[in-house]
Amino acid sequence: MEHKLALIGFGTVGQGLCEILLSKKELLRKEYGFEPRVVAVSDMLKGSVYDPDGLELEKLLELAKAGRSLEELDGVKEKGWDALTTIANCGADTVCELSYTDIKTGQPATDHCRAALGQGMNIVTSNKGPAALFYRELQELAAKNHARFMIEGTVMSGTPVLNLVRNTLAGNEISAIRGILNGTTNFILSQMETGREYEEVLAEAQKLGYAEADPTADVEGLDALAKVTILANVLMGENLTPDDIPCRGITRITLDDINQARNEGKRWKLIGEIRREGGKVHAEVAPMMIPLEHPLAGVMGATNALTFSCDLMGDVTINGPGAGRIETGYSILTDLLEIHRGKEG
Repeated sequence: MEHKLALIGFGTVGQGLCEILLSKKELLRKEYGFEPRVVAVSDMLKGSVYDPDGLELEKLLELAKAGRSLEELDGVKEKGWDALTTIANCGADTVCELSYTDIKTGQPATDHCRAALGQGMNIVTSNKGPAALFYRELQELAAKNHARFMIEGTVMSGTPVLNLVRNTLAGNEISAIRGILNGTTNFILSQMETGREYEEVLAEAQKLGYAEADPTADVEGLDALAKVTILANVLMGENLTPDDIPCRGITRITLDDINQARNEGKRWKLIGEIRREGGKVHAEVAPMMIPLEHPLAGVMGATNALTFSCDLMGDVTINGPGAGRIETGYSILTDLLEIHRGKEG
């Protein structure tokens, strides 16, 4: 079954998705009956192209990797549309919202989501802003217009978290969710255990591409905060905003703190936690000393992990990559396949 896609944003995630669609084209068709056709791509920096007959993904990727404008692509029907014009006129079944993440405002991605859902188009996104700040509103808008608002890629990239709870752990009551939701801070704390100072390890993380030139969102816990907000709202039925949740990063952790934890048989991790107590949900992000026997303590480097406390299954821990070109592109694919299964059903 053909499925028309529009991509808003053609950075790391958008390109990763297109690489997957090309490499898995035959498998997706044979195994799932899924035949995606990308009819539009709009990127604020790289340009915008639209063709109802479908765009040549190989050539789009070549242009992007060469640092050239997508509008150099020949034989397309329209060029130069901004994101909202693209959404209004592309006729896609699903809009993949993959633009820049602004955790504080959720814009411009939230306006893109509202525009698409208002027209009855599905939204699939890895963008944390809309999901953290406006999840309830966007879910209600989707339901009103018989569309889907899918956000698997907003937490732990392609490692299944939301789908794990909704499907595999269905029927369990979850009393707590606790985990490592930021690979940059986990890398820094792991390296500090070798005796290296925070500033030295942060510089290496930036050199390796784990941390941005401005690492504030990572090291002050803001990235983890957005993910905790999403988990609380989606999996625990809350309606929180990041402002409702206490948040503290790792910038004050010293080598003395690292050594103290070691002497106590523990290890520092930046932990995002949501727990249900007395009918209320409490959430926070903070550095915590984790006993070495806990599964989260063994998660090192840039890896992410979550432990779900379930009434039927006890503690269930999942770990995997929390970022990456192909990994996050894969999260978009999983949501697209979920929508496709629903259409077939």
